Amino acid sequence: MKVEGTPQRPIRLHHDGWSVDIIDQTRLPHRLEIATMRTLDHAAHAIEAMQVRGAPLIGATAAYGMALAMRADSSDLAMGIAADRLLATRPTAVNLRWAVEEMLGALFTVRPNERVEAAYRRAAEICEEDVATCQAIGAHGLTLIEQAAAGKQGAAVNILTHCNAGWLACVDWGTATAPIYMAHDAGIPVHVWVDETRPRNQGASLTAWELGQHGVPHTLISDNSGGHLMQRGFVDMCIVGTDRTTATGDVANKIGTYLKALAAHDTGVPFYVALPSTTIDWTLDDGFAIPIEQRAGEELTQLTGRTKWGENVTVSIAPKGTPVRNDAFDVTPARLVTGLITERGIAEASREGLKALFPERSR
Repeated sequence: MKVEGTPQRPIRLHHDGWSVDIIDQTRLPHRLEIATMRTLDHAAHAIEAMQVRGAPLIGATAAYGMALAMRADSSDLAMGIAADRLLATRPTAVNLRWAVEEMLGALFTVRPNERVEAAYRRAAEICEEDVATCQAIGAHGLTLIEQAAAGKQGAAVNILTHCNAGWLACVDWGTATAPIYMAHDAGIPVHVWVDETRPRNQGASLTAWELGQHGVPHTLISDNSGGHLMQRGFVDMCIVGTDRTTATGDVANKIGTYLKALAAHDTGVPFYVALPSTTIDWTLDDGFAIPIEQRAGEELTQLTGRTKWGENVTVSIAPKGTPVRNDAFDVTPARLVTGLITERGIAEASREGLKALFPERSR
């Protein structure tokens, strides 16, 4: 995807060939700032502090975190310590566990003196696999937009999304945004309703920024506007991402997703979830078994923005000492999901639907 007309990715190898550059997403949208990870702790901090976020990108960052750890110490003991450190950073996104397990599988099969090279090779493969997966998700999701466009007589297809499931959350293309980018690039008129997504405002700061950079028409809305717009017929479909999906099709995504799904169900608006199969937790049947991350209360009681003089400031918006509960995710039951857009096709949100696309999981 493009930033100021130049192709960009949120993670890539530094020019020294071993350290890893990331877009520091806590600085967006006001500054495009590159941070460089040189140690395991740098990678773990980047995930914990949400310099990188989004399930696929967290997985890619963890993979490179393992590679950085191997540069310091490639012993079995160090490998286990690095894996534990990374797994503790974010509890909800299953891609993190998947990527760490992929790295362990690649590293345990080679001698310690071969592990640095093997780690960087597998981390790079994980990144390229994510790009290919997101392209496939985009191609399958594009058919849905094409079908909607056929009945619009040249008017734009209005798509509502929540949080950021764009290329900033992946390695390229994104999940929920991949069909949108492909439709836009193909000349299909599209318009995106962008939820602000409080408390961290990933819609306002990230989705609006990346859509604007690529030239996709969009409008920022308050989190509470989605149901109103659906009632008025201003939304043709919803497409969101997911941090973890159960084997039965329940979806854990950024807090507020469940409310959008309820509104979509009530108003007859199709509600799709775009996901790579690496975010499916085949060990879970019940979405309420997914651990829900509790984040710092300051995310609710404070806001950070830029003044008209160009200064970045953080201000308090609640009385001092106000008790806060800050759940980062909620669970949308499968019954509210119209379909799951995966790299293999569009599945019904059910055990049977998922296993039809992934029959190897039946074993």
